[in-house]
Amino acid sequence: MAQYTAPLRDMQFVMHELLDVTSTYKDMPAHAETSRDTIDQVLEEAGKFCAEVLFPTNQVGDREGCKLDPATHEVKTPTGFKEAYAKFVEGGWPALSCDPQYGGQGLPHVVQTAFQDMMNSANQAWAMYPGLSHGAYNALHRHGTEAQKSLVLPKLVSGEWTGTMCLTEPHCGTDLGLLRSKAEPVGDGTYRITGGKIFISSGEHDLAANIVHLVLARLPDAPAGTRGISLFLVPKFLYNADGSLGARNAITCGAIEHKMGIHGNSTCQMNLDGAIGTLVGEPNKGLNAMFVMMNGARLGVGMQSLGLMEVAYQSSAAYARDRLQMRSLSGPKAPDKPADPIIVHPDVRRMLFTQRAYLEGSRAFAYWISLQADIAHYAEDEDERKEAEDMLALLTPIIKAFITDAGFECTNLGLQVFGGHGFISEWGMEQFVRDARINMIYEGTNGIQSLDLLGRKVLGDGGAKLKKFGQMIEQFAGEHAANPAMKEFLEPLEDIGGKVTDASMFVGMAGMKNPDEVGAASVDYLRLVGHMVYAYFWSRMAQVALPKAESDPFYKAKVATARFYFQRLLPEAEMLAKRIKAGSKGLLSLEAEAF
Repeated sequence: MAQYTAPLRDMQFVMHELLDVTSTYKDMPAHAETSRDTIDQVLEEAGKFCAEVLFPTNQVGDREGCKLDPATHEVKTPTGFKEAYAKFVEGGWPALSCDPQYGGQGLPHVVQTAFQDMMNSANQAWAMYPGLSHGAYNALHRHGTEAQKSLVLPKLVSGEWTGTMCLTEPHCGTDLGLLRSKAEPVGDGTYRITGGKIFISSGEHDLAANIVHLVLARLPDAPAGTRGISLFLVPKFLYNADGSLGARNAITCGAIEHKMGIHGNSTCQMNLDGAIGTLVGEPNKGLNAMFVMMNGARLGVGMQSLGLMEVAYQSSAAYARDRLQMRSLSGPKAPDKPADPIIVHPDVRRMLFTQRAYLEGSRAFAYWISLQADIAHYAEDEDERKEAEDMLALLTPIIKAFITDAGFECTNLGLQVFGGHGFISEWGMEQFVRDARINMIYEGTNGIQSLDLLGRKVLGDGGAKLKKFGQMIEQFAGEHAANPAMKEFLEPLEDIGGKVTDASMFVGMAGMKNPDEVGAASVDYLRLVGHMVYAYFWSRMAQVALPKAESDPFYKAKVATARFYFQRLLPEAEMLAKRIKAGSKGLLSLEAEAF
């Protein structure tokens, strides 16, 4: 059966030994008092909540799904979801990293990220309800009016209300310029919004007293395309000046989408029939405000796959230690038993090591990105904030795409370790595969993330942001070049840095002659850069762990996993570099009609 225990030791290693987050926070007035003990105590309690309260609801949610009452348009969530949410609110968890001005605890974003890591392991579908609320909070905190912030943010922070984002329509997903929903001004500062939205996660449910929807729509005089989109706050229930609830608004769930996975989350078709809303931000600049939520969601989707990798790895490693099948090729390893546990077989080790290498590399990368978010928001030095913002902009597509690709691969490997039992629902592994598959699609498909990285983030500024990351690699390599134990990690790290530089120059030159070259190279390019990022963090983790590897099993395992990454996973970069240089000719050699 699937099992989960919060990986506190690895989280502490990343935050305190690899990143030394509290040293960074000492220079931030907002987080100067955040100590290692505080972080560890919060994560320990969070781990208990996720393992003891959330995880038992995961398979129940998958089996039951959500139920819509067509007469009332109300949605009932699976057994245990509402009770788990009540405990979540009672524990103050929605407020973890929120602004104290609105009732938040004001803890660093890294702590929130670690909590997301655990929640997504325990129950990804459930974690999406507060996850979307946190995104709505961020968008309103940045772009909301004073009235919106003073009334709505305390409700989101307390968990009394939840939030969503309503972008997609039946005819437009990625291309929001085709959006048709309309917003008509009423004359009193409100708008009546009409249209239909699909694929709205957490769009209707019974967990909270109210749901506030952030809805993209067009004003009557709006220009065409994305320059004519505005953002509106549309509550399920209208609310009064004191925050009390009023009449039901004209935004309802018309149907629940029947999905491959994440059955416990109510993914809704939402109908707006003159629903009352208020403008968020400036007219016709709704995407500026919504991108706060969208970029946060892209980081959040990466965390969803990180969480699934953890629970799949824990479950398959435990199974491999217990499952007896055949004898080791080099002779019996459990002679007192009728067969050896499958963990002795090299191919099972390959699968477990692959899971572990992507999992632990993803955690180091994701927590470092979260630290950059804290620096970008709270550092006093303007140059530091700018550097952190550049890293966030450059690497968000990789957090979303590379981690979710790895998540699907690793949940598949977890299922494979279980063999036939993995294909049977009661063992829980096939659910992780189904849940992981959506993460490669929503919040911008991984193909779109690849175009964003190569076209906007790299070629768009002549590689300036990418060069900054390269300088980090060069600095690290220079600092440890004299250590012979680091040679096996630094040489391939420097090699892939060269491959990324070479590929960037090649695509940049080819793309000036033919823009299709950018599209042809983008997916392989993102994966190549992703491996460079992981090689950097695995080098750093190896450097921390090497001095302690002989005396402590935790560090021994860290070094062994680093070696596996460099020996078995990083060589993919060679193939990626060759595919990038193959260009677009072969992809475009057939007419569309021939497919």
